[in-house]
Amino acid sequence: MSRITDDPLTTLAFCWRIERPDGGGLGLTSHDGPLRVGDDHYLPSPGMVPAAISHSLGLDPQSTEIAGALSSDALSESDLTLGRWDGSRVTLLAADWATLESEPVVLAEGELADVTTSGDSFNAELRGAAWKLNEPACPSTSPHCRAELGDKACRIDLAGRTVRAAVVSWDTVEIEIDVDGDDRFLFGRLRYLSGANCGMDTVILGVDGATLRVRDMPRADVEIGTIVELREGCDKRLQTCSARFANAVNFRGEPHLPGMDLLTRYPGV
Repeated sequence: MSRITDDPLTTLAFCWRIERPDGGGLGLTSHDGPLRVGDDHYLPSPGMVPAAISHSLGLDPQSTEIAGALSSDALSESDLTLGRWDGSRVTLLAADWATLESEPVVLAEGELADVTTSGDSFNAELRGAAWKLNEPACPSTSPHCRAELGDKACRIDLAGRTVRAAVVSWDTVEIEIDVDGDDRFLFGRLRYLSGANCGMDTVILGVDGATLRVRDMPRADVEIGTIVELREGCDKRLQTCSARFANAVNFRGEPHLPGMDLLTRYPGV
């Protein structure tokens, strides 16, 4: 296929394809009008610009910075502040807007991280695929389970293990709902299904009847009547996995492996 050629007149435009972890997506372009590149539509957003982009050989983690103006209704300050775009998959293309017949050139790809807003603009870091090399190649041993309840390693079916409720009152990290909770939801997840925090979730650290204590303070005010979903939790102990879930065969921990605390134990303990 043909590539973008060098012409006396520059007819290049940046195109951003942004795919959120929840399945939403957005296409923006630095051109002054909408563009269709392949099967994707890009809306004009002239304030969206990348910083210097460099590529080098090797496996060193690479990243670049991007900046933009909050000129798109779909890319609002509130969504960026709430973290809805964190972890989004971003592809930066250079396309010839004059013909759109040549194949666009991929300039950078990666995940959106460290998003900050200031006035009518935002800045973010675009982390490339090599950034994954910072993660450990294999998990460290631990007495507690490293799986999350219901994931592919745990394999517990979460059907019937969630409850919906409405918020009665809210104060920092304490949320009162219209149903009584119990210890099943300790270390579980609370997910907002309506209101300004819709789609966000947090960990439940305490349950006292209808009052829940959560790990993260909501980034936006929680309105009375907001619908939330409570998902059952797990304390990641082998005893709980065996007695409560009958799932010891999938336990992802090493409770009987001696650790560093073996050196500090008293004789006979």
